[in-house]
Amino acid sequence: MNEGEEKFGQIYFAVLGAVALAFGAAELIASAGEGFTWGILDSSGGADPMFLPWRAIILISVGFFYLSSVKNFAEIHQLAKAVMGSIMIWIVAGMAIWSRIAGSIPGEETWFNSLEGFLASYAPPYCPEMFLLPFSLVIVYYILKEKGETEK
Repeated sequence: MNEGEEKFGQIYFAVLGAVALAFGAAELIASAGEGFTWGILDSSGGADPMFLPWRAIILISVGFFYLSSVKNFAEIHQLAKAVMGSIMIWIVAGMAIWSRIAGSIPGEETWFNSLEGFLASYAPPYCPEMFLLPFSLVIVYYILKEKGETEK
């Protein structure tokens, strides 16, 4: 990994870590009350209110993993922290996506949902993990880059 890639990774994952930490703190505060929905962001725990505090703890942990990985980012142990944070996002976001898919199939009055009802179930609002999911995929580039360097 060259210096430019390392510097970009440091800045990128520092910002992503700060955002994840902010989302986690917001969800932790929301779990103490009724939750909140702001625009397309949903931290109300409407689907599973018992999981909202755990999502908050996971996002706070992800933020700390990302933020602690930025010093000497090219070193394998630091990169592993960022990978661990990304995997945690993938698991929680995957659960949220699966929950939407599984909830969209059954209908209210029939066995299967109508096409309109099926598509409407994928409309916003979304949980913070679903927003972080595409940005966490950048770590795959660094994994492949590290793999290529170790094979040389």
